[in-house]
Amino acid sequence: MQETRSRLSLLWAFATFNYIYADVVILYDKAGTFHYSQGFSIGAAILVEVPMAMVLLSRLLSYRPGRWLNIVAGGAMTAIQAATLFVTTPAPYYAFFTVMEVATTLAIVGLAWKWREDPVSPAVASVQPRPSP
Repeated sequence: MQETRSRLSLLWAFATFNYIYADVVILYDKAGTFHYSQGFSIGAAILVEVPMAMVLLSRLLSYRPGRWLNIVAGGAMTAIQAATLFVTTPAPYYAFFTVMEVATTLAIVGLAWKWREDPVSPAVASVQPRPSP
């Protein structure tokens, strides 16, 4: 189960770096041509906070809430990011980042969907007798 948590956390970190870097590149590309409202800015902040929080939550939450939150957050981020391709014709760099982000969040959903709880909890495993040599 720790391996699944580590993989999910690592995938969320990778997705987060892609989201942030894509946003930085867009800001340089659009500098001075687009004025962001406070509502847009807080929405963007919340949207980027989701994958950053999932890096941490993937490691800290117990099996059931961790599994479902990864499925829901991964599905939501996949849908939102994929939808941005259809708002306007994206620049090639943006399309590239979007493909990477969608592929990563789909991998998160798939991994979380297949995740099965370890039948032996760590506390039980530590008191079980060890096989004799």
